[in-house]
Amino acid sequence: MNINPFQPPISRRSMLQQLGSTPGMIGAAAFLSQQSLSEAAPTGTAAGCHFPPKAKRVIHLFMNGGPFQADLFDPKPALEKFAGQRPPGADLVTERPTGGLLPSPFKFQPRGESGVPVSELLPLLSQHIDDICVLRSMHADNPNHGPALLQMNNGSILPTRPSMGAWFTYGLGTENQNLPGYVVLCPGRPVRFSILWNSAFLPSAYQGTYINHSSIEPSKMIPHLRNTKWDQSTQRRQLELMRQLDAEVQGRTGEDQAFQARLQSMETAFRMQFQASDAFELNEESKQTREDYGDGHFSNGCLLARRLVERGVRFVQVYYGNGQPWDTHSGHDDKVPKLCKDIDRPIAALLGDLKQRGLLEDTLVMWGGEFGRTPTSENGNGRDHNHHGFAMFLAGGGVRGGMTYGETDDFGFKAVHNKMHVHDLHATVLHLLGLDHERLTYRHAGRDFRLTDVHGNVAHDIIA
Repeated sequence: MNINPFQPPISRRSMLQQLGSTPGMIGAAAFLSQQSLSEAAPTGTAAGCHFPPKAKRVIHLFMNGGPFQADLFDPKPALEKFAGQRPPGADLVTERPTGGLLPSPFKFQPRGESGVPVSELLPLLSQHIDDICVLRSMHADNPNHGPALLQMNNGSILPTRPSMGAWFTYGLGTENQNLPGYVVLCPGRPVRFSILWNSAFLPSAYQGTYINHSSIEPSKMIPHLRNTKWDQSTQRRQLELMRQLDAEVQGRTGEDQAFQARLQSMETAFRMQFQASDAFELNEESKQTREDYGDGHFSNGCLLARRLVERGVRFVQVYYGNGQPWDTHSGHDDKVPKLCKDIDRPIAALLGDLKQRGLLEDTLVMWGGEFGRTPTSENGNGRDHNHHGFAMFLAGGGVRGGMTYGETDDFGFKAVHNKMHVHDLHATVLHLLGLDHERLTYRHAGRDFRLTDVHGNVAHDIIA
């Protein structure tokens, strides 16, 4: 072998790139960059739970585009009484000009032992209302999709902040070293795409793993999962060699945390080749279970979420669809029944499935969009964005069920009682996970950052 004495020695980074450059390893390594706090050892104040958690994991069902609160969980009979009129409250700033009050044609009934009213559009989900806390007084800072999506997912309208899932896994790590701690399921691309699950200045180990589940074949959901060039034994020897070389170099130059994190990702990728297919294989479910969840992308996403959390994935987001399907600027009343039919069965099945398996008590399920919609009309039969007052719900994970929290005004324009900002929602979710939102920080650019910035109050009234 000829050695050029004038060529600098190969760096560990170059060695890693050369040894791990096959489709199976590089694809899986990029796909999986998750490890626990003890492995990544970031600079910050996240040392596991700050107090006993009520929830261990989160499933976030995201209605990208923004549902109208008065169609589903916040009935407003005054809309019918004053239809077509434009009261003073309608002058709140939204994205576009709107007209007069537009009633919702959908009826409500009290459901469950709690008697919480739920829309006729959600007959199956309403059967689980005693496990659900409806947040009727949510509000945010911006009526445009991009900034609102960022705030709901990242705690800020700025595109330079870590996502909440990154904060969750930074604070708690993962329960399964063979799977990512944070998975995002979407049959397409939501607005703003990957920035909604990025890790920003947190170590890249905590970013979300995006899965397009348009096809439910594991090999298509996770391309390049298996290394087709080298067998298991050869890959194992590669990893052992890298570890030996790294230990030798670190003995001379000191510890390199970034390299250690990447090497751990390669280890996880190696193990994933032999265990990921099981987690994403929906055909292993019984015929009855598949029928319970129903057909379609969102149904498959909900079932995948259950399979992932029961295997130790910390945070799973399920986006309803590509783009912003709930963005009903026109033809609102015609589109909403189909949207609700698509979510009713799978969410009901998910809650029932989690409960039957003993998982709901420590799995927090979140439902909602980036904002709501106006009670006034746009284009005659549509509704504009409304960030001043909208509804979400939480279920399981230590939340009191069969209750509503907060109120909007008589028409549903804005939150007026027990107002709950997105920062308050994040603070409450972190609290349920056993994390103090004021103590979960990361030092960056000379200051301590946190998901809730300098805001946020825990809604203790909704905690069981």
